Amino acid sequence: MFKKIISAVIVLGAFSSSLFAKSAMCTIESNGVVEFHGYCEFESERGGSFSIADYDPDKPLFGTIMSVSLYVVEKGIGEVRGLTRDGINSRWGEAQRSRHDPACWVGSDFKICAR
Repeated sequence: MFKKIISAVIVLGAFSSSLFAKSAMCTIESNGVVEFHGYCEFESERGGSFSIADYDPDKPLFGTIMSVSLYVVEKGIGEVRGLTRDGINSRWGEAQRSRHDPACWVGSDFKICAR
């Protein structure tokens, strides 16, 4: 009986961790200007892809950007998009994972870090 309970707890824990976002320290830079720095809601996906947003779903990360998503397209390369308050999914472009700081992804005019 005890083994069944432990197994159920492990399965539920693994399942719930994929359903809930986690807290992370996030930084978003645009053209060298820090647009956002602070704790954010971090939601990981398969293959290293992730999305970040403010804890308050009605509050933007900065400007009109409600969330930023990075989709890994191949090892060390991702496609970044920002979702605006108006529901526009704007393409920011390609980003490469930083060799100096693997928590960061660097594009031509932006940088996203989530720790």
